[in-house]
Amino acid sequence: MIAIQRKTHLDALAITLLVACCAFWGFQQILIKFAVQEIPPLWQASLRMGGATVLLWLWCVLRGVKLFERDGTLGAGLLAGLLFAGEFCFIYLGLMHTSASRLTVFLYTSPFVVALLLPRVIPSETLRRIQWIGLTLAFLAVAIAFSEGFLQDSPMVGQWKGDAMGLAAGILWGLTTLTIRATRLSGASAEKTLFYQLAVTALVAPVLSLALGETWGFGYSAMAWGSVALQMVVGAFISYLTWMWMLRHYPATQMSTFTFLTPVFALVFGVVLLGEPLTVQLVVALVGVAVGIVLVSKR
Repeated sequence: MIAIQRKTHLDALAITLLVACCAFWGFQQILIKFAVQEIPPLWQASLRMGGATVLLWLWCVLRGVKLFERDGTLGAGLLAGLLFAGEFCFIYLGLMHTSASRLTVFLYTSPFVVALLLPRVIPSETLRRIQWIGLTLAFLAVAIAFSEGFLQDSPMVGQWKGDAMGLAAGILWGLTTLTIRATRLSGASAEKTLFYQLAVTALVAPVLSLALGETWGFGYSAMAWGSVALQMVVGAFISYLTWMWMLRHYPATQMSTFTFLTPVFALVFGVVLLGEPLTVQLVVALVGVAVGIVLVSKR
């Protein structure tokens, strides 16, 4: 196990990395939406996570990071991997039943799961009243941004199933963070922690894909493969490795609040790249999330 000097607040480096990660995760939604036109959802997830697992393994070989030594993290690692796999499977399947906007709102209940449960095992992660206000404000701002999706009637049948899957994915995301911070994984390397999650998902997703009767193939367009490559290299490898590293050094409850930036970035990219209208809701969301993050990040 590695002795870690954990910080009590987010510094400039952490904030910069978090904003960069959230920006890509917002853009990633556009990539997934584009690729799913050709590649079935869980097969797309399988390609992404399988490729990222190989990249991470090569990275560890080059850097001399030991992945398979006994350090007492196997049980917690497999649990984190199953939670991570469940989260992504629910996301991909949920999008088949509901709109991305509705699912995203339910997904970002994750910071509340972390804020409610983590202080019970790690008292130093407890949020103060002003930070709870900031957390709630950030979530309400995201809900306002997606309010049009709730007010309009959806033509999709069985929408409640997608909503339930989005909520389940958010809970699993929060439980994954809790598992990483509250078990022996907190002292493991960022690479090994991520390897558990990617490898388990790379095993689970193909099985579910076959069970659901998805058609596998490789004859996709260059644009579709480019989308998967970005999801794999930048999303599942670089950004998640960065996130795992930060979980070992910074307060998870404060970090989780920054994830509210992801759906807002997704809306911004929709305006810029897809020509979607810039609405009052989006402007209010940007301001609300910014204020909420400032409150949660206060020392």
